[in-house]
Amino acid sequence: MPGPRAKGKTGKPKPSASTQKIPQRSVSNTFASGIENAEGWNAVVNMLCDYFELPDLITRSGLKKVHSQFADIYKKLDRAYATNRDNPKVLGGVVGIWAKMSADALLRDKMFKEGLLARMIPLLDIPFTRHVALQALSTVTHHGGFEARRDIAREAPRLIRLIEEHADDSKLVELCIVTLAHSVGTTVGGNDKFDLKIIKPSEMRHLLKVTTQRIQKPTASHYMIDHALTLFSCTTLRFAKECKETPSMLSFLVACLRSNNIVARVSAITALISLNSSEAEIDRGEMDPRKLMATAGGQWPDNLVDELMDYGFTRCETILTLSTMRDYQSAMMDVLRTHDLYSLGRTLAGFITRTEYSINDGGAYSSQDPRTGRVQVEDVGLPFVRWGDALPHCAKALRAKGAPADLDAADILEIKYHIMKRRIQDAIQVGRATIDRNPQLAYAYYPLGLGGNSELGLRGTKKGLKCKQITPFVRHHMLQRAVEHAGTLGINVLPQARAGDKDYAEGIAFLQSAYEDAKAYIASAPPDARQMGFVLDWLVILTLVIRGPEVDPDLKELKPILDKIDFADQCAKFLGGSPKRTLMRLTRELILQQYLDAVKEWTETIERFDALGSSAQPAVDADKAEDDLAAWLEKLHVDDGEARAPSHCMHPRISTNSVELYRCSWCKNPSAVLRKCGSCGKTRYCDAACQKAHWGEHKVTCKSS
Repeated sequence: MPGPRAKGKTGKPKPSASTQKIPQRSVSNTFASGIENAEGWNAVVNMLCDYFELPDLITRSGLKKVHSQFADIYKKLDRAYATNRDNPKVLGGVVGIWAKMSADALLRDKMFKEGLLARMIPLLDIPFTRHVALQALSTVTHHGGFEARRDIAREAPRLIRLIEEHADDSKLVELCIVTLAHSVGTTVGGNDKFDLKIIKPSEMRHLLKVTTQRIQKPTASHYMIDHALTLFSCTTLRFAKECKETPSMLSFLVACLRSNNIVARVSAITALISLNSSEAEIDRGEMDPRKLMATAGGQWPDNLVDELMDYGFTRCETILTLSTMRDYQSAMMDVLRTHDLYSLGRTLAGFITRTEYSINDGGAYSSQDPRTGRVQVEDVGLPFVRWGDALPHCAKALRAKGAPADLDAADILEIKYHIMKRRIQDAIQVGRATIDRNPQLAYAYYPLGLGGNSELGLRGTKKGLKCKQITPFVRHHMLQRAVEHAGTLGINVLPQARAGDKDYAEGIAFLQSAYEDAKAYIASAPPDARQMGFVLDWLVILTLVIRGPEVDPDLKELKPILDKIDFADQCAKFLGGSPKRTLMRLTRELILQQYLDAVKEWTETIERFDALGSSAQPAVDADKAEDDLAAWLEKLHVDDGEARAPSHCMHPRISTNSVELYRCSWCKNPSAVLRKCGSCGKTRYCDAACQKAHWGEHKVTCKSS
């Protein structure tokens, strides 16, 4: 790209950028006539850059000069635009220069304040400049900030109309959809800056319908379909109603689960999950012990009994919960006689690690007034009245003894007490202190999985699963939480990651970790486990995301999972009510309802998307040499003479074969920033604690290597 053409004589000092007077000239008639004969937009832009003696716009140093001379440069470009309205090539060339300058965020913001958008939009109505204007809008929205994209999103009705009026112009349709994905998608997908005035629900419904129709055409490129998917993914949360009124769009999202491109599959899943967020119920894990005792103590259906007997009736969650509730009541009555808080603490710690609903916070020592019939809480000589409040007093008694096992039990009681009081951060703090003292006590990691931080939760549960002191209940709970945390991280990380980046491989690792833990949970947890349905929903979704087109179109290999879901639903209904309509359940149901028809409707489109994606180029119009402005707009150097790969939105396929490189050799926690063993350089660890725990197993191979 030509830079400034300095004409000064050798040896004469050149004026500085701050004092140099830039000529405020418009395009002369002679030069305008010369532009008419230029072939291609790239030639037009280069001629204008030479004519106006602009700095080199493809280097940082050049853009720095534009900053220092911005007012003069913009003024003369704007004057050229204003005085050549009858010369489309000059108009398009000037807009192309502005678009290239907009790659610099600060320059873009300055130009938008000067009215850049008002200069671009009129060119959409001129046939000769329509493509270059759309290319400029696509480039500006690609590099643009929220405000720029929001302003362009307001032009969505005009772009939709262009798509409908020029449906046979595949290049125009592509540029419109890309621009809409960049602008409307980003604006709608914003967390707290969205305004319904930007695009109305009726306009969004129209946009979704038009976009869905165009990507199904044989002329739709990989680039167009990829950006349509981005648009849909950003839309389902705020415009769920409009999305559901566009059934072909939902069908497309489901069909994307058969794409070879794992990012496309994850993007589709993200969109489908967001679609149901407003309708989903939250499973708060509440249980009515009286109702459970009344129901479970009755006659069980034969088919449920058979399954539970095959697993081991006394090992099933419901039976363990009932027996623990009876044992708990007995222990709380025994302490009335003994007042032995130490023994009670050891007993309660065992209950806590046996089943989730082991300690009843609602119990209390009370009696009924024979005169009034009112139930009154009474003082029985213990330092607590409500049974749940026994935990901190028992923990104190255990700490007074000071034996390692007693300290473990005391910490278990404190952690459980904070969880019962919904003080999760306090429980996490106690858990961390316990880990420092005894890293092999699995229950110390239990509260880490309950917090809202998925990274902390996953790291904690994966470490906890490797502990020697772990009960079946704690193991199953941690597996369930590991599935949720890793699955959530995977679907959040992958759509924004790039092939080759650590986030990309890490996102795959998260998903496979969730997939493996879900299968491990299903294989070992009791069939009546309260979280069985939740994990099964995740397993269906993870199977479709990870295996993609390997799954049979008729989903026959999912039948064993679906049979387990049916059994889990029967258990839930028998034991107290219908299963919760959780977010993952609604997502799983929607996918399975649509899957077979979606495959039939969109197979050709998905196959074409995959075939084009395997060798697709980022340039929008690589197949049309006429508009070579696209290549110019994508060209940018890190610094003078140092090339940089173009930045674009496409998501290449990625192999999952290297996932094991991103797993801790001890706890299997997925991460791209693991520490290598300093001796062999092969094994990887989260931290020194994992390395120390693994040393007994690793030292043989480490020393031999």
